[in-house]
This record gives sequence, structure tokens and C-alpha cells, in this order.
Amino acid sequence: MSNSYAQPILKTADLSEALRIVERLLGIADLRDLEVDFEVRISSEQILTPLLDLLPDAEWWAEDGGGGSSAKGDEPLAHLPVRLRGWASSPETVKPFLALVGDSPATVRWDFMGWPEAPEVGLGIGGARGAFVTLCLHARDLELEEPATDHTVFVHVKQDEAERAPWLAAQIGLQVIGDLVMAPY
Repeated sequence: MSNSYAQPILKTADLSEALRIVERLLGIADLRDLEVDFEVRISSEQILTPLLDLLPDAEWWAEDGGGGSSAKGDEPLAHLPVRLRGWASSPETVKPFLALVGDSPATVRWDFMGWPEAPEVGLGIGGARGAFVTLCLHARDLELEEPATDHTVFVHVKQDEAERAPWLAAQIGLQVIGDLVMAPY
């Protein structure tokens, strides 16, 4: 399986605005099999403990290269800071996740069946590979490496359907605001 490619369409300090844009994008997507993935960089017990309660099957690994991880059965609190990733969650977990992460760099990625036909750019219905929307919180990039005080919404597409990203942005009255980049997963 190959990675999707993502392009930013909104940067805003207003989380409510970012979520409205996500909802508008989801409104034109084929939401069969909708699930949500999360990733967050965590430095404190006050954030980690409730996130582990919310996402009990999440994977985590030490950020400092110390080697601690959920795969080894280690205790995460002993390895802060950690990166935590939760897969295939229900959309109902988004609001509790957002309430818990605070100012931690994080992503929420909505994964669904596909994008609609885009006849204006010569594209048929897009399949599940490359059909995502990601909200980056307090990070400028999908890898959560560049801190930010605002949030960014990305649309994901297949690399060979790059013209779908600006088309999707236009469907909700926006335009792309950055380069198309390969998503980390």
C-alpha cells in the first residue's frame, strides 16, 4: 500500500473553524467505513493518562530514542515524552480527543471510502486509497515536527490525482495554500 499525498487548504487559530471545514469536506465524501486515526506528541502525565483511557489500544513509543514502547509492554509514564497513535476509532472519539490534547501537537485523520467524481479535472470517483482529511493541531506538518500556534486542514489524494486537491478545496470555497506532500502513513 502506498502513502497518500496531502495538501493544506486552511490555516486558522480557530479550532471551530477548522472543524467546520472538515465537516464540509466530509459532506462531499463517501463516508462508508468512516473511521478516525489519531497521533499526538505527549509530554505530560496529565495528558497521557486520560488519552490512554480514551484510546486503550493505542500504540506509543518514546520520543527520546530510549526505546520504550507499547510493543515491548513498557510503562508509558516512565518514557515521557512519547508519541501515541490510535487507529480505526469511531468518529465520536474526536471531540473527547480534542478536549484532552490541550496544546500538544496532534493530528486527527478521517479515513473513508472515497472522494466524489471531479469531472471538471477529468477524474472519476476516487477510491479509499488517498481519501482522507487531516486536521493538524498545534503543528505545521503532518509529522508533528514543526510546532505552530494554529491548526491546518489537509485534503489527501492519490499522487496521480493531484489535481483533485485544489478541486476539493474549490468545492467548499477555498483553495490550496501549500505544496502537495507525501503523508507519513
